[in-house]
Amino acid sequence: MKNRMICVLAGVVTLSSCDEKKEVTITETRPPSTRDASPKLFATSDERFRDAKPSPVKAVTPEGWLALPSSQFRLLNYRFGESGMGEVWVSTASGTVLDNVNRWFRQFAAPAVDSAALAKMPSVSIVGSTGTFVTAVGSYEPGMGGAVKPGFALAGIVASVKGQILTVKMVGPQAEVEAAKPILTTFAASLQLAE
Repeated sequence: MKNRMICVLAGVVTLSSCDEKKEVTITETRPPSTRDASPKLFATSDERFRDAKPSPVKAVTPEGWLALPSSQFRLLNYRFGESGMGEVWVSTASGTVLDNVNRWFRQFAAPAVDSAALAKMPSVSIVGSTGTFVTAVGSYEPGMGGAVKPGFALAGIVASVKGQILTVKMVGPQAEVEAAKPILTTFAASLQLAE
């Protein structure tokens, strides 16, 4: 009996809260302005939900690499390799070259290096500057909740370019990264700052 009373009261409250919908009439409009962008069909989530700007860098996409949309942290973004797990991206970072090299090493549980060891690492040409060529192998921990990936490798370049840190990072299955290292250096040499 008590449950019936509760149901009846709930029904009365529900019905009493139902008002008749009123018609809405639009009485004012405004002309389109230059701030109104034309809709883009098939836009990516990144294009729809952030203020997409052209990438400040451009490059020649190597044969066999799949160009992906850029994101907030990836100015240029690619997939490579037969497994489909190889990734390459270009980004800017804070800190120093040494800070970023050691951050990458931490992702592979590799020991940190000091500035003397950094100076002995190979260098490559990138955007009219010289960058440090970084390699590591092992279990890759991408961070931000990403699953650890055993048997992976890193090949990348960290450079100080016009007052900012520019990085080119390649991660993927070890054999695929090893095979793609020459392509990565050619890609890095093709990078240009957009004008």
